[in-house]
Amino acid sequence: MQWETVIGLEIHVQLCTGSKIFSGAATRFGAEPNTQACAIDLAMPGTLPVLNEQAVRYAIMFGLATNSTINLRSVFDRKNYFYPDLPKGYQTTQLEQPIVGPGVVEIELEDGSSKNVRLHHAHLEEDAGKSLHEDYHGMSGIDLNRAGTPLIEIVTEPDMRSSKEAIAFARKMHAIVTSLGISDGAMAQGSMRVDVNISVRPQGSDELGTRTETKNLNSFKFMEDAIRVEVHRQIELIEDGGVVAQETRLYNGDTGEARSMRSKEEANDYRYFPCPDLLPVVVDQAIVDEIAASLPELPDTRQKRFITEYGLGRYDAGLLAGEKTMADYFEATVAQCDDAKLSANWITAELAAALNRHDIELEDCPVSARQLGQLITRIIDGTVSGKIAKQEIFPALWDGEAGVDQLITDKGLRQVSDSSALEQLVDQVLADKAEQVEQYRATEEKKRKKLLGGFMGPIMKASGGQANPAMVSEILKRKLEP
Repeated sequence: MQWETVIGLEIHVQLCTGSKIFSGAATRFGAEPNTQACAIDLAMPGTLPVLNEQAVRYAIMFGLATNSTINLRSVFDRKNYFYPDLPKGYQTTQLEQPIVGPGVVEIELEDGSSKNVRLHHAHLEEDAGKSLHEDYHGMSGIDLNRAGTPLIEIVTEPDMRSSKEAIAFARKMHAIVTSLGISDGAMAQGSMRVDVNISVRPQGSDELGTRTETKNLNSFKFMEDAIRVEVHRQIELIEDGGVVAQETRLYNGDTGEARSMRSKEEANDYRYFPCPDLLPVVVDQAIVDEIAASLPELPDTRQKRFITEYGLGRYDAGLLAGEKTMADYFEATVAQCDDAKLSANWITAELAAALNRHDIELEDCPVSARQLGQLITRIIDGTVSGKIAKQEIFPALWDGEAGVDQLITDKGLRQVSDSSALEQLVDQVLADKAEQVEQYRATEEKKRKKLLGGFMGPIMKASGGQANPAMVSEILKRKLEP
């Protein structure tokens, strides 16, 4: 039987406000455990929450950026459950009347096609604390610094049909929230966490299967792996005569193992009711209009600008425009070297590969946009070849050895563009390869290109890789003409 995967996402985005959603406690990442949780975060008797206005504004910005309905009246509810990292015994969230209503987001897939994914809603809520399981010898520690940190939870309809589509959507959300400046998007630090709802059904069926929810995935790779594992598990289970249980599951990205966490609760299990300590949130349309007028450039708009302003293809423009950090790096590189296409090639190939290899984010890249722009300038003006730049200079810049021009001088990497010197090199190689010269001249013109490499290689080797390849090619063709 052919199976279809059905995926919906719940994405928790930590908002980068200076204080928590209902208290004045700080939200700095990395503070000593339990140093940023105040009496309000712990729901101590006699304390009352006060809503953080900036969190409301950030939620409205997100709604506007995703073409969603902005609900001018929203209500906070209490979601009751008991867990060690939830000090109140309930979470203050939004259920029936969230601040952001339905919307539609277009995603672009690797094959160039696009798809619309519907947003069910996005709501404001407070984060829970964090359970720490390492170094406690069979016990768990609780850090409540994160308790009360403002979140928006983005809930989609079950519109995605593969891990590729789910990751494309999650990346789009990451690009939007970071471009808006409402979140730093640092997934490794928990600033964006994804819960993946997965079910399978026979191909062509309109009925949804029983879904499971895999929680707290904090990288796109873990998302892809978790979806693959869960889809395989469900199909195998059904084909063996079993039944998928509606449950919450966990996936360990380090070990690749998934396990059941608990049976999946329904809304009534949480005993939701309107929070008695918080009034409904009422926003004037004038405020929404003011926020709409002040929105920064968003990824889709930036992609179109990169196509028209820099002459990039749609795919490269999408890669570079998706994340604000990447977009800023690209534009700073172009400002230095004045060559957008070469900059795009270097950033999406050499730079991206190095970041991958060293498993670091662009923010921590040791090669600045200014340095990369200087290196590209030296390729353009013929000072060094592209090959030398990739093999010698870029790795040295990565290791922090020196500046571009100093490296070229110190390592003796300047490209040889002296025509008389290159002619001597070409003559020497052709004299050593008389047989290949005759073969080249006897070959049809349209098939000669492949044979040309048999001469280029030895010439470049003889020059220590420093011969100007364009000039060598021109000289070779002239001398090889029958």
